Amino acid sequence: MQVWKGYWGAAALVVVLTRAATAQVAILQIQIVEGEGGVHAPGARLVRPLAVVVTDETGRPVAGAAVSFHLPDDGPGGTFLNGLRTDVSTTDERGRASLRSMQLNRMPGRFQIRVIASKEQARAGTMSFQYIAEAGSGAAKPQGVAVRSASHSRGKWIAAAVAMAGGGAAAGVFALRPKNTAAPAAAPALTLTIGAPSITVGKP
Repeated sequence: MQVWKGYWGAAALVVVLTRAATAQVAILQIQIVEGEGGVHAPGARLVRPLAVVVTDETGRPVAGAAVSFHLPDDGPGGTFLNGLRTDVSTTDERGRASLRSMQLNRMPGRFQIRVIASKEQARAGTMSFQYIAEAGSGAAKPQGVAVRSASHSRGKWIAAAVAMAGGGAAAGVFALRPKNTAAPAAAPALTLTIGAPSITVGKP
């Protein structure tokens, strides 16, 4: 009888410890640690664009929690690697889970990724805001393209200025020609008019 009592006592202790271990996660907390507020080019394919960390009420990382990511059904957004708008990942020993891949559509604007973490009876959720830039905007262009465009614009302005300067010089030369030809014709007329009084004074 004493042996059975000892056996059942040990078994009861194991059950109590197991229940305590499984019930230790009462509250989950989820925090976005990478990728929040990202601005992406239309139609881009992103690799691990978002990462979260799941902790318990004391701030300790929770391993083995399921984390689901949900994209909007319409409007700006896209699909995940599986071709769907929902993907599920599992937290590692650091409580970290990452979105593996995301294929964006070409609709510009802001969209939300709903993130839900769960383990046993505990759940937590948050939102991540992402942006798809408009096609042709500065956010979607590579930096090198912007530099070349600026250089090309400066070249256009310089060429236009040279053309305008050349055209102005040509117009100036053309305008000076009739003035130079008309000025000598007016000069003899003034000389003849001034010379007439001198001839009249010279009479005896």
